[in-house]
Amino acid sequence: MANQHKVVFTHGYFLHEDPKERVIMRPYPPLGILYLSAYLEQNGIDNEVFDATFSTPELLKAYLLENKPGIIGIYTNLMTKINVLKIIDIVKYEPTLKHTKVILGGPEVRNHAENFLRYGADVIVLGEGEETMLELVNHFIQGSNEGLLSIKSIAFMNEQNQLQLTESRPLLKQIDLLPMPNRKKINMQLYFDAWKKYHGQSVVSVSTMRGCPYTCKWCSRAVYGQSYRRKSAKLVVDEMEYLKNTYQADAIWFVDDVFTVSFKWLKEFADEVAARKLVFPYEIITRADRMNEEVIDLLKASGCFRVWIGAESGSQKIIDAMDRRVDVTVVRNMIQLSQQKGIQAGTFIMLGYPGETTADINETIHHLKVSNPDLYTITIAYPIKGTPLYQEVEADFTVFPEWDKGTDRDIDFKRTYNKKFYEYAVRLVYNEVRYHKEKLKANTNYLLLPYLKAKSIAARGAMLYERLKS
Repeated sequence: MANQHKVVFTHGYFLHEDPKERVIMRPYPPLGILYLSAYLEQNGIDNEVFDATFSTPELLKAYLLENKPGIIGIYTNLMTKINVLKIIDIVKYEPTLKHTKVILGGPEVRNHAENFLRYGADVIVLGEGEETMLELVNHFIQGSNEGLLSIKSIAFMNEQNQLQLTESRPLLKQIDLLPMPNRKKINMQLYFDAWKKYHGQSVVSVSTMRGCPYTCKWCSRAVYGQSYRRKSAKLVVDEMEYLKNTYQADAIWFVDDVFTVSFKWLKEFADEVAARKLVFPYEIITRADRMNEEVIDLLKASGCFRVWIGAESGSQKIIDAMDRRVDVTVVRNMIQLSQQKGIQAGTFIMLGYPGETTADINETIHHLKVSNPDLYTITIAYPIKGTPLYQEVEADFTVFPEWDKGTDRDIDFKRTYNKKFYEYAVRLVYNEVRYHKEKLKANTNYLLLPYLKAKSIAARGAMLYERLKS
């Protein structure tokens, strides 16, 4: 029988199941549930964390059967959805776990709440989870005469088997009051060892803010909404100092969507780092319109060694269609200026956005050649439920998997050309840009150049074939 007072947090990401990540090998601890764990502990509720990253579904099942928690909280995102459903199956179909309450939170659950509840979850936490999870745990452990309706920002099935949503909970105004993530609950060394083996340095992830004030149409804001709340610079540097002293990590990955959104905060941060003489190299994501020479100088002085600057396209037409609200020329300038100041620059590219044509893809190739980032990644656009992009293309879906068999990543929609065209376009971009970079090298391999050009020509031919076919 389940131990009513035992609370366990977990997630559904198993590294061994992800062939791409096994090659990239940049695993990060599950900060979301570590924040929840710390918050509950701060409020007198002991809990455990089963970190699935380096584990297996079989070991997770064995752990649950042995420990029989009364409450299991599962972080759920688009990548882990199918595994989360499997975890729900374990709990609901094992007789010794029949009294275990399954609580889901994370970015995937808000817009699929009824589906998750009908599948077997007991409660869905909508949005920010700390206060809500504390109230839910107290409710299930201690009992409550008021029932679940008294708890804000949750979803559950009522006695009539209908979806019940409770009143929304205001976002936390002072995230300075939150404790640091409960990293001691997991084996951090597994992450450091993986990073050391594949990249030569150990990296630890840190969150300094919640929410994003921008309006990109493809981006989900299901947890923190379109908000911006920041920890004080002093507390962020406190956490950096703690991590350096406790784990001796080599570098930090700041997971914030737009690290330089506030120039005032950045100056306070840089001043605090300088005052403590805290040399701790770090990497960030930001936007070109929230950068300038002074910002880059502050980043460099405070330890930043790499900045990822979002662009998504080299075509201003597509950038505007995304509601990115940034000028592609500014993106190029900030990539180049960062490099001139001694900071590596990376960028993100998205192909297959509604309305994108061959001309737009050629502009993206030109953009990457001119800006010449040190690193870049490419994805093919897909609609996430709850986003403006999803609403725009929903009537044009061509592939829509059964809810419990796939995710929003598997959805396809009527694009300018078919999806295969854009898959070949990814190859074209990679080969054209690599060809350009190789030509610029002083010691280039001249045998490689015709090979790359041939691959580019082949990709263009395949794109033309797919275009004519559709």
